[in-house]
Amino acid sequence: MDNGTYVALSRLTAQTRAMDVAAANLANANTPGYRAERMAFSDWLVREHGGPKGDNTLTFTQDRATYRDRQAGQISRTGNPLDLALSGDGFFTVMSASGPRLTRAGHFTMSPDGTLTDEAGENLLDDTGQKVQLSPADTHITVAADGTLSSENGLIGKIGVVNAADPNRLRAEGGWRLNADATTTAPVTAPKVVQGAVEDSNVQPVAEVTRMMSDLRNFQMVAQYVQAEADRQQSAIDKILAQRN
Repeated sequence: MDNGTYVALSRLTAQTRAMDVAAANLANANTPGYRAERMAFSDWLVREHGGPKGDNTLTFTQDRATYRDRQAGQISRTGNPLDLALSGDGFFTVMSASGPRLTRAGHFTMSPDGTLTDEAGENLLDDTGQKVQLSPADTHITVAADGTLSSENGLIGKIGVVNAADPNRLRAEGGWRLNADATTTAPVTAPKVVQGAVEDSNVQPVAEVTRMMSDLRNFQMVAQYVQAEADRQQSAIDKILAQRN
């Protein structure tokens, strides 16, 4: 196999990864608070030895990183007083079995013990890191823009809204949760909480399908080149063997 084929195979690997990322984005197009992921490619230069004189540098395609699109999704009104959206920076914090996790998915419900939980049954935390706790007597819930939670019986607490010191180090867990070291988060000084609404995914399905089709065409083009090279080399081998026989 020659160097040109190796370079092409590096491109195929990168395109496969790009299609996987696009497929994951499409699968989460209706996941509240989901942020689309994007690929970052770069060139990997390798000096070729033993080739003809001149520029003997091979340029491979490298899957450099996957980053998250930080553009906010559209806020949709639901009328449910326990649904919360963030207009601006920040994340809610929920307590999972593996520790605190960040999320923009604000569809919360009240569990039988009075705590607020997300769709996975994980507790929403307040600004002190404790579970948000309601009582059976709290029937008219109000959430202010700064996260202050109250009812007809008075102040309940304040919902925690935090930011990650380095958003690029957040690791996705499922469609709506992000894993961050607790020591790398800090409270948002002026959060903008919207009650009775949820943030939609920022994935634009039409644009994502277009991107996937482009990745697929690039994959097919490079695959055809690899196949043509394989056929050419096999034909050359067959001719050499036929001459020797």
